[in-house]
Order: sequence, then structure tokens, then C-alpha cells
Amino acid sequence: MNRETTYNFIIDEDNQSTRIDSVLSLLLPETSRSFIQKLIEGGNLLLNGQVMTSKKYKTCEGDRIEIIVPEPEKLSVEPENIPLDIVYEDDDVLVVNKPKGMVVHPAVGNYTGTLVNAIMYHCGDRLSSINGVIRPGIVHRIDKDTSGLLIVAKNDFSHLKLAQQIKEHTFSRRYEAVVYGKLKNLKG
Repeated sequence: MNRETTYNFIIDEDNQSTRIDSVLSLLLPETSRSFIQKLIEGGNLLLNGQVMTSKKYKTCEGDRIEIIVPEPEKLSVEPENIPLDIVYEDDDVLVVNKPKGMVVHPAVGNYTGTLVNAIMYHCGDRLSSINGVIRPGIVHRIDKDTSGLLIVAKNDFSHLKLAQQIKEHTFSRRYEAVVYGKLKNLKG
């Protein structure tokens, strides 16, 4: 049985003339703005009784908003017993050193052997569901041919807090690269 949750709001004077995705991220603080945008684009938003698919719509006082949040899909990605280089772990986060050559999450051509398969085996059902069925717990990623530390959220609360820090640039990331030859620019 598929369960969904419906939220209803009426826009007040304080929230008028603001993008609808921004307003909803304030009204639903436990939900990320990018997830709200996906819901809007997927036709899960009714504005004054009509389907609205534009996340850029500027709200008006008195607008009636109904947003439908579908139940998270059951994950079809299988856990795999792949060794992880765990640097840190607690009840909220897992920090892993992703090796070069490992894909972070399943995608076309890489449905197995990914970091997600490995962390699903390690963590079981203790992962954030915010990024959907293919990327449980994944807050940020690095390319397949890049090695480095990744933070994995083990619950939705830590996922939202980490995503907020990345958005507000209070969470810093540092990259180092080894290059060969003459470089045109010393930074970039």
C-alpha cells in the first residue's frame, strides 16, 4: 500500500512575493529545498486547486498550497559486502575514504560495486532517505576516479544539517591534485 503525506498551507503577508520552493522549504524545515523542487517538477503541488510545476512562481497572499509527499520508494539497490575504509563513525554520520575507481551511487552501467552498495551493507536501514532510493545517506559525492573522504548521513536530521552547512559554506571541502606538465594557471 502506497502512503503519501499531504500538507496544506495558505500564504500569509510574510510569505508573499517569494518563490514557492523557498516558501515551502521554510514551512517544511525537515525537507530539503532540492527535494521540494523535485516534488513541484513532478506535479505534486497544487496551487489554488491547479497543478503547478514551476518552482519559480512567486506566491501571493491568500494562495492555497497543497503539496503531496509520496512515500519513499523501496530501495532496489542491493547491499554488498564491500570493504570500507571507515575514518569515523557515530550514530549520525559515517566518514569513509572512497578509493579511486569506485562509483558513489548506482547509475547506468554501474548498478553494483558502488559506495552505496557497501554502506547499505555496513549500515543496514540506518541511512538518511532524503536523496531517494539510489543515494541513501549521500550528502555530497566525488567522481569515480577521485579518492577522498565522504560524509554519509545516517539519519534525515544529520543529512539536513550537513546539506545546510554545505549550502551556507560553513562546511569546507579541500581538494588536492597531483599534476604533470606546465600549467597555464596556478589555481583553478
